[in-house]
This record gives sequence, structure tokens and C-alpha cells, in this order.
Amino acid sequence: MKRILKPVTYILAAIYFLVDAVFIAVARPIARWIGRHFEFRRLREWIRSLPPYPSLALFSVPVIILEPIKPVAAYLAATGQIVSGAVTFIIGELLKLVLVERLFHLTRDKLMRIPAFAWAYGKFAEVRAWLKATEAWRMVRALSRAAKDYVVRARARLVGSFNRLVTSKD
Repeated sequence: MKRILKPVTYILAAIYFLVDAVFIAVARPIARWIGRHFEFRRLREWIRSLPPYPSLALFSVPVIILEPIKPVAAYLAATGQIVSGAVTFIIGELLKLVLVERLFHLTRDKLMRIPAFAWAYGKFAEVRAWLKATEAWRMVRALSRAAKDYVVRARARLVGSFNRLVTSKD
């Protein structure tokens, strides 16, 4: 039984981390945009004033509250509510990752003073570096860049057509 469960566990863990990696690619720009456009000066100062372990507790809150969204979304999808499950998963995952990203940005130095956190983050960074070195990651990144370029070009053509239409009516 152990011989069967071990590979299944590794596969499920890999899928879990890959989903988070995909969503973090979307969450980071959102978190940076929020950081640039919304001034929560007093809240930011309070978060930065926290010592290391309270910073860790605060950093854990979005994960503890929003991580159960994944099984809820899976339940919704399994009961035939596919769209509700997908929307629940996407919103919950993006919200969690945006909050975690912002909190990590504000508390990184203090969190790294906690030996266990620094060790775990080091392992995370190693896995991320390994993942980015794989051929599959490079292929997905190339496809992502190609899709982004296609969207930018299509948008430019659409805006150009719209502008020509508007100026021709004048």
C-alpha cells in the first residue's frame, strides 16, 4: 500500500505546487499594483513594526483562512456546480496569494530571522529554481510570452481599427 501511496502523494503535491506557481504569476502583478495605488500607510507601518513571530502569525492568517477554499471548490465541482467551483477556486486562490505576497513583501526581513522559516524558504527557493530550470517550465514560459504578444498585437490592431473608424466619421 505504501508503494502506491508514495508516488500518488508526490504527484498530488507537484500538482498543488504547480497550481500555486501558475496563480502566483497572476497574483504578483496584482499585489504590486495594489501596493502602488493604495496607500495604507498606518496599516503598513503597524505590520512593519511587528516582531518576527507576530509577523509570522499575521503572514499565516490568509493561508489558514483561504486554503480551505480549494476543497470547497472541489466539492462544488464534484457536485456538478463546475462554474461556481472554478470561480470559487480562482477568486480564493488569487486573494490568498495577493495577501500573502503583500504580507511577505512587508515582513520578509523579520520572517527570515526565524530559523525554521528561513530554512523552509530556502528549500522553497531551491525547488522554484529547479522548476524554472526544467524544459517544461521554459516551454510554458515561451508559450505564455507568445500568448501575451499575440494579445498585445490584437489589442493594438483593435484600437487602431477603432481609431480609424472614429476619425473617418468626423
